[in-house]
Amino acid sequence: MVYKIVVSQRAQKEIENAAEYYSIDSVDAPVNFLKALANTYQVLAKKPFYRVRYKNIRALKIKKFPYSLYFVVNQTNNTIRVLSCFHNKRNPNKRPRF
Repeated sequence: MVYKIVVSQRAQKEIENAAEYYSIDSVDAPVNFLKALANTYQVLAKKPFYRVRYKNIRALKIKKFPYSLYFVVNQTNNTIRVLSCFHNKRNPNKRPRF
């Protein structure tokens, strides 16, 4: 079963900020980040049941980049709501708590 991915405004803003940050030093880095993100979405759509990190919120690391997607799976609607794209090197106390 393939799940539909819905990205929250917060997560979208964090993704845009990450791509903008990578564009400061490189032309290729933001493109590679967005490709890795698209690959993560594909994996997530097929197999969303990763470890629960907090209450019902799950996380999946984006390969080759220090970011993780925090998301919630809704089995009734077959949707995945991406809540945040969090940089893994930041203060863990600032990790999203919804």
